[in-house]
Amino acid sequence: MARFIDELKRTHDCGALRTADVGHEVVLFGWVASRRDHGSLIFIDLRDRGGITQIVFDPTVGAEAHSLAEAMRSEWVIGIRGRVRARGEQWSSKEQKMVSARNPNLVTGEIEIEVLEATVFNRAETPPFEIADQLDTREEVRLEHRYLDLRRQPLQRALTVRHEMNQAARNYLAGQGCLELETPFMVKYTPGGARNFLVPSRLHPGTFYALAESPQIFKQLFMVAGYDRYFQIVRCFRDEDLRLDRQPEFTQIDIELSFINQDDLFTLVEGLVFAIWKAALGVDLRELYPDGHFPHLRFDDAMTRYGNDKPDLRFDLRHFDLTDLVIEHGGGGVPFFAPIAEKFRSGAYRRDLPAEIVKAFVIPASAKFTRPDGEKLEQVAKSMGAVGVARAKVAADGTFTQSPLSKSITPEFRAAINALTGAQEGDILVFQSGKASLVHTVLANLRVHVAKQIKLIPEVGHGGQWNFLWVVDPPLFEYDEEAKRWAAAHHAFTRPHDDHVDLIERDPGKVLCYRYDLVLNGFEIAGGSIRLHDPEVQQRVFTALGISDGEAQEKFGFLLSALRYGAPPHGGIALGMDRLAMLLTGATGIRDVIAFPKTQKGTDLMSNAPSPVSPQQLAELRIRVATE
Repeated sequence: MARFIDELKRTHDCGALRTADVGHEVVLFGWVASRRDHGSLIFIDLRDRGGITQIVFDPTVGAEAHSLAEAMRSEWVIGIRGRVRARGEQWSSKEQKMVSARNPNLVTGEIEIEVLEATVFNRAETPPFEIADQLDTREEVRLEHRYLDLRRQPLQRALTVRHEMNQAARNYLAGQGCLELETPFMVKYTPGGARNFLVPSRLHPGTFYALAESPQIFKQLFMVAGYDRYFQIVRCFRDEDLRLDRQPEFTQIDIELSFINQDDLFTLVEGLVFAIWKAALGVDLRELYPDGHFPHLRFDDAMTRYGNDKPDLRFDLRHFDLTDLVIEHGGGGVPFFAPIAEKFRSGAYRRDLPAEIVKAFVIPASAKFTRPDGEKLEQVAKSMGAVGVARAKVAADGTFTQSPLSKSITPEFRAAINALTGAQEGDILVFQSGKASLVHTVLANLRVHVAKQIKLIPEVGHGGQWNFLWVVDPPLFEYDEEAKRWAAAHHAFTRPHDDHVDLIERDPGKVLCYRYDLVLNGFEIAGGSIRLHDPEVQQRVFTALGISDGEAQEKFGFLLSALRYGAPPHGGIALGMDRLAMLLTGATGIRDVIAFPKTQKGTDLMSNAPSPVSPQQLAELRIRVATE
């Protein structure tokens, strides 16, 4: 072994050699990916993160090495010295003739290494699962042995993409004059936002730090301090219930700029995204967006057309709001539409702020949607809290068939629906009515469900399509039905549109703001806002939110103090690195692009964290664990 480490240094990785290297002597180190004993010859696929190279042990060339290879098994760590040669021909028992031994599935498939000398660094035990690109091993087993899972090419590729994303982001943002500055992880707990992880202080018993859910306050303080262009690739922490695309610790590309408006920030982020796609995938997004900019869609339009503020625009299937038609036609003879029309007519609801709405979307006849497909829609809708969905198939004369609506709907209302939606013969209309938030959610998810079912988009991955979208101009406030008061839709430091400032006190629901999200294929990949730097307007926002001076000082004291000492106009954004990597690699979830992720229950199966600590440690922290 000492000869290989001390004298024989690795000359190439296992994915580097080509026909141009034939005749050269090389030294490779790696893991035994597979072994094939062909009698006198032993073939091994040697693997490292660079790729795979076939090596050949021939007793007439290296007798000692061949003897060593007889004992080698999968995942042994070995080193070899050998000579590169072109792959020749081999006998095919299937075709009963000599065929080329080249492997077109490997970039090194035209060569092999004739082994002259070998050593074994480590004799591995049989792993609990095969180290292969495709496998059906339970995720729990793979996470328990994550160090083995990470040997697989898809995960190595994912982490390589993350590296390339990091490098591209740093190079681009530094080139834009941004400074990479660090902010603390252990910070003061502030109420509101996501739930924080708490860290007890040993030096100050009974007090706690919070793990920062984002660098938000500190990056604004950098702006106050005059560091007018900041970025950071930063870890953030949120003690939230988990799901497929969420982890308790995650990474974001964090950006804050001074003396800019919304469009200035968009231009910088668009350039960053172009740089990342080029570095990680070799994709030039300027072929799709020749002017260098992504399209914009107002928040209200996104909700009306697609039911959410992160629509997937790789396909159409837009929504149609039928509420005005329902009111105009007094429910149109449909029993479950009539109460909504009556409430509007009686003045119980305002037309511009409906508590209940009616929407529909059209499944085209070309989709050949079947009755069982429709029944599946019912199940999906009910899983989201809906009573169900109403459906109707459009006949040649415009009448509805295969639907309970056909028995009572008025001809005039039916004709108006067909005209608004553009429904034609064979199309299927899908209806949902009720509380606006539920209608939007149900139809938004049904829209994506149908798109996958009729193959408008793949079940997983991007399908080679990159549909970016800026969603802009959302409301600054949202009404909290339970608390019966206005709340900040994003956070209390978001700048309202200048011409909406006068609406803050008299009609908060109409105040739009400079908040924005960047959406890709139905995923929010970035979000941020232009900040409030004017103390007077800030106070008016606090008043609308019912936040007293004392409460504001308690929650945001040091930021408010800083803003009084000359804060420049500023704004920022954060891009979710994990979600970006998931979309770039086509992974099924973010755990596949994170080196050491947590499960959906927030546990680390490999290290068995979280775990109890000793009574001595708790005593040192002045903490007692409550028992049920």
